[in-house]
Amino acid sequence: MFVPSQYREPDVSWMLDLMRENPLALAASNGPPAQGPFATHLPVITDPQWTGQPLSDLAGMHLLGHMNRANPHWKALDTGTVVLLTFTGPHAYVSPTVYDITPAAPTWDFTSVHVHGTVERIESTEETLDVVQATVQAFEKELGDNWDMTRSIDYFRKIVPAVGAFRVRVSKAEGMFKLSQEQSTEIRERVVRSFAERGCTRHAQTAELMNRLP
Repeated sequence: MFVPSQYREPDVSWMLDLMRENPLALAASNGPPAQGPFATHLPVITDPQWTGQPLSDLAGMHLLGHMNRANPHWKALDTGTVVLLTFTGPHAYVSPTVYDITPAAPTWDFTSVHVHGTVERIESTEETLDVVQATVQAFEKELGDNWDMTRSIDYFRKIVPAVGAFRVRVSKAEGMFKLSQEQSTEIRERVVRSFAERGCTRHAQTAELMNRLP
């Protein structure tokens, strides 16, 4: 991903927060020449067994994902496959009317993290079940109501043979936080106000990130 220097994340925590708060990633990898690249939307979490500390580019971090084994992507996702995980965060259209200057051009403020890594397929049923349970726990803890899955484990065991789980060993990650940094302070403040006034969650989240910029 091309990231101009002014749009790089202020700190590695920005990338980690975006990934955690927007966990539905787009996983892309090469397929056979006749089929071209594969891309699948799937939930991705940090491997709870990974105890390392994230580097500035997240190298060495371990992530977990899973998809339907009937998906042709799964059949092409061998251990050692290079994969790209794209996480998309808050974004919003910026109208030239906000600038109150002429000439001006519209643009789009957006946030994204691209994670590169290699795949390790998880073949055993028990380990796959562990990935499913870890995923539930991660999302219930942060995004749900802490649903107790205990009484559903037998049901999980029935459906888990259709689940393809994998681990991604991260080689590097790139963050793009395009938040009108190239504009003057006055114009950035106008953009923040316009986003905050739209009554839309993603606009409000984009404005919040802009306010957090150093």
